[in-house]
Parts: sequence; structure tokens; C-alpha cells
Amino acid sequence: MIDTIILYLYYGLFFLTPLVMSSATSELFEFNKMLLIYIFTALIGGLWLIKMILAKKFIFKRTFLDLALGLFLLSQILATIFSIDVHTSIFGYYGRFNGGLLSIFSYLILFYAFVSNLNKSVVKKLLVVTLISSILVILWGIPGKLGHDLSCLVFMGQFNNQCWTSQFDPAARMFSTLGQPNWLGAFLAINFFIALYFFIKSLDTERKLNTYLLGSYLVLNFVITLFTRSRSAFLSVIAGIALFAVYFFIKNRQDKIKIRSVGILITCIILSIIVFKTGIDKVDRILSGQFQPPRSNVQKVTTPNTQTKPATEAAFRTDVTESLDIRKIVWEGAINLGLKYPFFGSGLETYAYSYYFVRSASHNLTSEWDYLYNKAHNEFLNYLATTGFIGLLTYLFMIGMVIFLLIKRSKIKDQRSKTQSKDQKDKDDIPLSFYLLLSYLTILVTNFFGFSTTTINLFFYLIPVFIIINELKEERVEVGLKETNIFQQGGMLLVSGLVIYMLFSIGRYWLADTNYAMGDSFGRVNDYKSAANYLNQALQLKYEHVYQDRLSQALASLAVMASLQKETDTTTKLMSAADYYNQQALKASPKNLLYWKTRAKNYYLFYQITLNPQEIGEGIKALKQAESLTKTDPKLPYSLSIFYSLLADDTKDKTKKAEYENLSLTEIEEAIKLKSNFRDGYYLKGQLLKKYGLTEEAKKVFQFILKKIDPNDQEAKKELTD
Repeated sequence: MIDTIILYLYYGLFFLTPLVMSSATSELFEFNKMLLIYIFTALIGGLWLIKMILAKKFIFKRTFLDLALGLFLLSQILATIFSIDVHTSIFGYYGRFNGGLLSIFSYLILFYAFVSNLNKSVVKKLLVVTLISSILVILWGIPGKLGHDLSCLVFMGQFNNQCWTSQFDPAARMFSTLGQPNWLGAFLAINFFIALYFFIKSLDTERKLNTYLLGSYLVLNFVITLFTRSRSAFLSVIAGIALFAVYFFIKNRQDKIKIRSVGILITCIILSIIVFKTGIDKVDRILSGQFQPPRSNVQKVTTPNTQTKPATEAAFRTDVTESLDIRKIVWEGAINLGLKYPFFGSGLETYAYSYYFVRSASHNLTSEWDYLYNKAHNEFLNYLATTGFIGLLTYLFMIGMVIFLLIKRSKIKDQRSKTQSKDQKDKDDIPLSFYLLLSYLTILVTNFFGFSTTTINLFFYLIPVFIIINELKEERVEVGLKETNIFQQGGMLLVSGLVIYMLFSIGRYWLADTNYAMGDSFGRVNDYKSAANYLNQALQLKYEHVYQDRLSQALASLAVMASLQKETDTTTKLMSAADYYNQQALKASPKNLLYWKTRAKNYYLFYQITLNPQEIGEGIKALKQAESLTKTDPKLPYSLSIFYSLLADDTKDKTKKAEYENLSLTEIEEAIKLKSNFRDGYYLKGQLLKKYGLTEEAKKVFQFILKKIDPNDQEAKKELTD
């Protein structure tokens, strides 16, 4: 009975995880999927413990991967202990969630619970469940490709794509219920080879309808993968098909019917590429008969300063930087982080904070210069950066052992089939392990150009189980509730209570996030009172220093509003509360650049209230502390320039005034040096020069903006005409 419940929980896990999402949470997709995995892990783990109590013995099966998994887990624990932000390393980066120590524990519990409680007869049924789930994912995403996204209909009541921003347009790149095109592509790539197994298996049966249905699914799956425009998913499937073709034609070169069926399938896939293209510019140009190489969108720009004339280089380009070019910069940062923290990295899931420590100034010249990179966009380098060489090596060792296992199992099956006549072959003798190997390899490819997600990690950790379980001795443990003693009853009660507590905690986490999402939304429309209320509720439900940071910002803005209403006592209390939550956030995550920026912003607002230059002084200290974490963020010297100019305005001492003016110009020069096409930096520089009486120098800067950055910049034109 317990085994049956556990089995159906695994069915639910694989069926629901790709599908679940909610518009009520701060992150629609991954957060809900992660919590769902926690729920299933708690239920499965609890039932497993109850089964042990009833059986009066420890039920745990050893596997071929024990050493690799144990070393990997140990490396993750050590990376968490030595993390620059232990809380983030435990729960995962807020906004991604997957990858924290808690999630890794969950995946490993699911691994061993499957091995220890289920048998090989359920594997193919589970694979059918995931195929059914993938069909629903595909069907959900197709209307979005046609401009009528079902998510928009459910969440916003409008049957179009307008609920998404231009960066997430499902008509341009499908993502369905997975959240991002690359994630959908990775999910479909895994299922492609699972379906391919059943397709090849169907060729040995007389059920031709199954062959047609599975063949149609494979073509549809591939077409949708093309619609995601995920290069990594496309390449992983093509590489997998190539390996499959070699393997298949060698093994079945005498079977003309099978060869013809597979040939038709591959022909349909090739036609799909010709019709729908790949999204890879060089490939699509060849397919379209255009062989001219694309024009580079990178240009070197020389910038003006107060000593020399504006440069005469070609005008700035505003093209979107090629994603691979950006990835190279981010990958370089990950490698440098690995060298900076060689043993255990900066800590699990801390890349969003630690990347700034080594961030290259060249990142400032990309179209994503002000984006927050919470992952290295390469799972292997991400492990290097956040868990060090020890973490990376144990991760690679684990992968190597899995690949060895899958290849070994494929060979065993293949050899067995050779020793049997065609009539003697068992229908299940087709080597499932080979197709699972192909699915597993797609994960490695897509992770190399991206990073793992909840759904993909389920397959990453459980695909090996589907093969291992075939090599383990089946031991059916019969348990019942009739003859239980008081100790067993107490143990089951304790486990049940623990599971209920975990489910309750997961529920509170979900509610906390919904409050956080509401608070963040109100903050964006400047309703700081509502924002503060929701953020405070979120913090009461679940501790997250992210909540403290946002609450601090909301309270600081509320303090400004209270000061305008002449509510002195309220203003003082709000300022004190804002500073308290900021300090608490920094105490939990002292190397978080964003929290130091929050501190600087808060003191800028406090200065607006008190007009006390000491507030500006505290803001400068915060910005200097932020600069100690990163040397390449142009926004820091930009903000320092503003702060020094405020001090210059506030002092009557001519010597100090001149000193502050020079400091403000020095800082804005540094900002422009870090980002040579920094429009706001040039504009601030021109304003400061004009305010300090350097009119001609200011005019040159505004002219530079019009000539090199934007000839229609109205603010620059206005400065020149005033």
C-alpha cells in the first residue's frame, strides 16, 4: 500500500512539476515548481520513514553511485558552511530557488526513495507520464506562438500575448509553462529521446497506430524546440540524433522496415529545420541561400573628457549584444571567481553577489550591462565559482559515473540481444539505457550553455535511478498497521507531525512570497504604505533578507512622505525602522552589493528630509563599501559624483567646496571610463561642468551626446539652448 502511494506521488511529481505555475508569486514558474518538489519530497520521505517503522528495519538500498553522490553532497555542505551568504546557500538565490542545499537534499532523497521502495516495472510507466506532461506543455504553448497565450487568458483574462514584456514574447520564442525558452527547449530535448525509445520499440509491435502517434509527437516536439529558438536545445537534439543514427543503423542494418521508418522520421526533422529555421543566424543564412557573414555589432568608442576635445569615432551602436559574447564575459568572471575561491567557492547560489567581485569592465559595453547575473550561464562554471574546484570535481565525478553506468548498461543490453534469435528477443530488450543516455547528454549540453532548473534537475538526478533499479535485487517489504506496538505508533505519529510541519512551513513560504510579490508591485507604483504592509507580512511569515531589503526601501520612501506632511515623530520612526532593516539585511549578507546600494539610497532620502550633510556622508561611506566589493560598476562613481556635488552645494567653505566639486568631476570621469557609452554619465558630467561655471566644456559634452549617442536627445538639446 505504501509503495503504491509512493509510486503515485512520483507520477504526480513528474506530471505536475513542468506544468505548475502561479501569477500570485514573485516568480511565476521556478518558485512554484521548487515548492511543489519540496511538498512531494516531504510526502515521499515521510512515507518511506513510516514504512521503515512498520517493517522494523532500515530500508535503504546501496547503489553504484553512492560514493559519487556522497562526495558531491559533502562538497555542497562545505560550500554552504564557508559561504559568503549561508542563508542563500541553504534556500537558493531568491528568484531562482533551485540549486540551494535544501533543493539538493530533496533531489537526493527522491533518488534514494525511488531506489529503495520501487522496482523496475514502474520505470516505463513513469516515462509515459512525463511524455503526457510534455504533450500538455506543448499544447499550452502553441496558442502563444499564434499570439493568443493561454497563460495571459488564465492570469489576466485576455486571450493575447500582452501580459508579457517584449523580452518574453511567446510568439517570438515559446516558453509555455517552463518560464523561459531555453528551459522549455531543455525539457523537450529530454523527452524527445524518451519518446524515441518508445517509437523504436513500437516498430517491433503490430500496433502501427502507436508508431504513427509517437512519430507525430517526435516531429511536433522538434518543431516546438525550434520555436523556442534555444540553440543549446537544438544542438543537443541534433547531436543526440546523430549518435542515435549511428547506433541504430549499425544495429539494424539488416532490418529494412525499421531503417525506412527511422529514415522517414529524420527526413521530417530535416524538413522542419528547412521550413521553420533554427534561430542560429549562420545556419539560417545557409538555409536561405545567403552566405554573407553578419555584420559585427561591436565598435570601439573613444570618450571626451574635460581636458580634450570629444572623440571623432563612429557613432555608438545600440544593437543587442550577441548572447554568446555576453556569456564569454560572464564565463570569464566565473573562472576568476573559481581562482579567487579555489576550494569551496563563494558559496552555493551566491553568484549574483560574488560575480561583482570579478566583473570585467567589458561587461559595461554590452546591452545587458545593468542586468543582475544570478547564474554563470554555464552550470559547470557556476559550480566552479560557487563551490570551488572541490565542488566542480565532485560534480564532474558524479556525471562521469552516471555516463559510465548508462554506457555499461547499454552494452549489456546490446550483447544480450545478439545472443538471442529474433523470435526469442524479449520486447523489453531494446536498450532503454541508451536512449536515457541521450536524454542525459542533452541535459549536459543545455546546462553547459545555461543552468539547471527544477524540472531539469528532476531528470538529472533520477535518470540514473531508472537504470540502477534494473540492477538491484527486488525485495518486497510487506507492512501493515494491524500489529503495531506503542513505539511504532509513536514513531509514526512523530513522522506524521514532522511531515505536517514541513508542509505547513512550505505553505507559509508560499504565502510569504505572495505578500512579497504584492509589496514589490505596490513599491513599483510608489504606493509605499501598501508595499511596507505587505513586505512586513512577508517577513512575519518567512525570514528572507530580500524582504528586509525591500522593506527598508519602502520605509525610507514613506519617511519622505511623512516629512512632507510635517509628521515629525512618524518620520523619525520610519527612518529608524528603514535603517534597522537595512542593517539586518547587511548583517545577513554583508557582501551583497545591492544592499549597500540600498543603504546609499536610503541616506540620500534621509538627506532630503533632514538636509543634514552627515546623511550624505553616510551614503558616501556605503558607496565606498560597495566599491570595495566591485571596481567596475559605473553606477557607483556616478552616485558618488552626485553625493559630492550635494556636499559642494551644502558648504560655504570655498576650499571644501572646490574639493567636493573636483571629487564630483573625478567620480563622473571614473564612471565614464568604466562605461564609455554611458549616456547618463555624460549628461551628469555636462550638468556639473555647467553648474561649476565651465560652460564651454559643458557644451562640448552635450554636443558629444548628440553626435555620438543620440542625435535626438531632447535634454542635451535643451541644455545647449538654455
